[in-house]
Amino acid sequence: MRISIVTISDSVAAGQREDGSGKALERRCREAGWEVISTSIVADEESQIRSQLTILADSGKLDVILTTGGTGLGPRDVTPEATASVVTRQVPGLAERMRQVGYEKTPNAVLSRSIAGIRGSTLIVNLPGSPRGALESFDAIASLIPHAISVLHGARHD
Repeated sequence: MRISIVTISDSVAAGQREDGSGKALERRCREAGWEVISTSIVADEESQIRSQLTILADSGKLDVILTTGGTGLGPRDVTPEATASVVTRQVPGLAERMRQVGYEKTPNAVLSRSIAGIRGSTLIVNLPGSPRGALESFDAIASLIPHAISVLHGARHD
């Protein structure tokens, strides 16, 4: 599984805060035996997010792009809008599962606007920006991702 992690945060991009969620996701992916091809940081700017997701997905080098941050209700939280503009098909069940599992720990999880979708042969999944939220959401869907990628690449659902 070839992964890229994109941290979306104004404060991390400005060097004012450490990237806790991106680093936590990178560790978790490596623990799962997945190859983290790249990590990057972008500000909460829709055009920058769109550009980064497009470049990564269109490279043909990745199976999955995990974003962390920008999925809440704040005025600068535009990750779902940027993602929706670059994917050709959404995979709503992944976002639903993340919210469902998150709700079991905190009712506020239903306020997440995360989406998941496909661009070319790459799955893009939005995760929350807090390290705990990012890992809990990742853990909720991690077992589903290998099958999703296999089917995306042409395998049968059997």
